[in-house]
Amino acid sequence: MAETNVNKSRRQSETKMEGTPYTYQPRVDIIETDEGFTLYADVPGAKPEDIDVRYEKGELMLHARCRPRHENVRWLYREYGVGYFYRSFTIEGIDPDKIKAEVKNGVLKIHLPKPEAAKPKKITVTAAS
Repeated sequence: MAETNVNKSRRQSETKMEGTPYTYQPRVDIIETDEGFTLYADVPGAKPEDIDVRYEKGELMLHARCRPRHENVRWLYREYGVGYFYRSFTIEGIDPDKIKAEVKNGVLKIHLPKPEAAKPKKITVTAAS
């Protein structure tokens, strides 16, 4: 199948940024616990050195790049996307100095811990005398 035919079938969540390959909006799950938030983002093909995660003024920004797996080959059929991932979220009430991120098997996992003051406190109840 010709490459031009593959380009025509791209999903609607993809947009073309001026002067760059296609930009994808990765699928994301966000979980909240008492300790903080955990974000899981699908970034297939992105390597740690091609991922940029930033937190500024309450906004978490995720940029990633998926490089071509093969060059100088004759494609018979191709569905694997090449280009850039971008997603941003407004997330308040986290400790920016303790944010951690890791990628494994195409899934980016970002740990966003809450500051101590925001975590729930267990109040001990005693019997009145």
